[in-house]
Amino acid sequence: MIGERAISSSAILVVGLSAWLGAAVLAAAVVAPAAFAVLPTRSLAGALVGRVLPVLFYGGAVIGVVAVLLGRPWAASPARLVAGAIMIATCLAAQLIVATRIGRVRADAGRPIDELAVGDPRRTAFGRLHGASVMLLGMAAVAGGAALVLTLRAMAVAGTRREIPNSLSEH
Repeated sequence: MIGERAISSSAILVVGLSAWLGAAVLAAAVVAPAAFAVLPTRSLAGALVGRVLPVLFYGGAVIGVVAVLLGRPWAASPARLVAGAIMIATCLAAQLIVATRIGRVRADAGRPIDELAVGDPRRTAFGRLHGASVMLLGMAAVAGGAALVLTLRAMAVAGTRREIPNSLSEH
């Protein structure tokens, strides 16, 4: 009974991590480039991507919390605990710190960032913050992938243990 519960909670985590990783890859590799390719202005494309990212970042933080909670006891799964903690930290930093600062830079600019002179400090700050956001999403994705692999590996080990006959109870 306990083993079945552990497997089902691990299965839930696998689904959550897989869905979030798929969403992260879709947003970064498809949605953002497509928005910048087809929308008439970079400002509109940035606004579209800016509406997608909070869902992605908050979702990643929630999935990270699930990975941490299901990683207990921590001695049995310290790597998944670390991966989940990295997901939480990077996703929340990207949303609560970096995205907030990007919003302030945009407001301070008073016009689209790409209309600012190349050497304008606001444009430079935006570029650095955008890079930080991309880096944090990448770190979260790597941590999420690690948590997924660790969870699948633990499920395989748990499945193998169930298949091994207990020699004491059979004799």
